[in-house]
Amino acid sequence: MKKLYVAVLLFIALSGTTNFAQSRGFGLGVIIGSPTGLSAKYWTSGTNAFDFGLGYSFEKRSRMHIHGDYLFHSSNMFQTSENIALYYGPGLRMKFKEDEDARIGFRGVLGLVWIPRGSKVDVFIEIAPIMDLIPATEFSMNGGIGFRFFFN
Repeated sequence: MKKLYVAVLLFIALSGTTNFAQSRGFGLGVIIGSPTGLSAKYWTSGTNAFDFGLGYSFEKRSRMHIHGDYLFHSSNMFQTSENIALYYGPGLRMKFKEDEDARIGFRGVLGLVWIPRGSKVDVFIEIAPIMDLIPATEFSMNGGIGFRFFFN
């Protein structure tokens, strides 16, 4: 997890700023990290979007992760000719493990997204602290890097 924090900090430090606006509809792609799986995003405006993830793991015991977030994008954090924005927002997470009760809780997400000009893809890196409430209170972290292709 320390490597992910260092990668996020380096990405922030090496990035410049941008004039960012996007409202390109629906995108689908992959996220690699925790969880590893599918990532989807639906833009509701030039600065807001819904983000969804579905991951599955076969290590030790099978488990599935589902999350949904409401994202706010801030494009005036960096000065660069590239479309780079900081995003953050609240969300919910459900995790199902083989031979264990399902976990349900809140998550917050913080990340960076790069949308190459004239492209239908975005590339992102994010971290997400999680506070499970069901079946018991427990804190954990998720994080990953990924990309999505936008169909609109």
